[in-house]
Amino acid sequence: MRDFLQRVMEKLNIEENRDRVSVVQYSRDPEVHFHLNAYTTKEDVLESVRGLRHKGGRPLNTGAALQHVKDNVFTASSGSRRLEGVPQILILLSGGRSYDNVDAAASSLKEIGVLTFGIGSRGSDSGELQRISNDPKYAISVSDFSDLPNVQEQLLDSVETVAIPIATTSSTVTADYTTPKKDVVFLLDGSDGTRNSFPAMRDFVRRVVEKLNIAENRDRVSVVQYSREPEVNFYLNAYTTKEDVLDSVRGLRHKGGRPLNTGAALQYLKDNVFTASSGSRRLEGVPQILILLSGGRSYDNVDAAASSLKEIGVLTFGIGSRGSDSGELQRISNDPKYALSVSDFSELPNVQEQLLASVHTVSVPIATTSPTGMCMTNIYVLCLFCLDVKSLSSCGLWDNHQPLR
Repeated sequence: MRDFLQRVMEKLNIEENRDRVSVVQYSRDPEVHFHLNAYTTKEDVLESVRGLRHKGGRPLNTGAALQHVKDNVFTASSGSRRLEGVPQILILLSGGRSYDNVDAAASSLKEIGVLTFGIGSRGSDSGELQRISNDPKYAISVSDFSDLPNVQEQLLDSVETVAIPIATTSSTVTADYTTPKKDVVFLLDGSDGTRNSFPAMRDFVRRVVEKLNIAENRDRVSVVQYSREPEVNFYLNAYTTKEDVLDSVRGLRHKGGRPLNTGAALQYLKDNVFTASSGSRRLEGVPQILILLSGGRSYDNVDAAASSLKEIGVLTFGIGSRGSDSGELQRISNDPKYALSVSDFSELPNVQEQLLASVHTVSVPIATTSPTGMCMTNIYVLCLFCLDVKSLSSCGLWDNHQPLR
């Protein structure tokens, strides 16, 4: 198991601003060997991995270990860059059936956007590994952990597929907004205060949509208006062609109403739009983008709802006009620099390219120095062994059933 971790890490580009790694072992209780921000060079990580010693203990509480990783490893204080949009990967190596229940903890990891891969041996529960993994196809089995080299490339290919959904063919990366999959939700201020500005807001949505590659398995779009209450114009799974989306956008009519309850609208999106039943592919690792156009200060509090969206990995961009509260927009946005302002919504064309460039940056966070594009990822191996990487990410679990080889 230890040698497997070493071989996986040798494939990563471990640096402060690229890949990061953490390793955790567990039996009855989890034990962190090192957090994601412990080392900034590959040699330091490999040296620590080479020095790993088997933890021992029983029983095997995989559920508790998964919850510990969620609460203590996939966090900013431990070096995770989840809230910056860096892919979070967990690679679990487990040699037996868990003594405790794994379902709640596995779901909580999926809720915050962690992509889990499970590798089990002869003594593992294959159904349990499939429930833990983000997709049953990400649960891999070997007869014995000495066979791990046989599945190493399969694992790395799967990790690369979910963490790096692009492949560049030249050494120059251009701002291609159509390359990755994205789920894009527009939240439009439809209150009485934006009645005259609404045509400009609608045109802005149309122009942004025209830059996307809308298809069932590429980009998806949803539009929601709000004032006192939110009103969904169409969900992410409503249309599968760009022309159908554009037809619906052209037909948008101003909602009207007051007051402006931005907090309630944000919470509504979290509970009803960024969901699998509404077409969101968040649990598949597809970037979730929210673009908010707000022309005034919210009547209700926005902080809790904005935080809940960040917690599940939604990347929010706020655009305000003269009547907006710039501080409020900055708190709603994932980063203060993602809060943009115009004096009037008729000036939205002036910030369109800036917005699209930012959306592209967070949904495809790559920086290439060679013909191959690599993007940021957070990798965790639960043995527990955790990694946070900008190019790949893995995390796996060790248990007490197999000695380290």
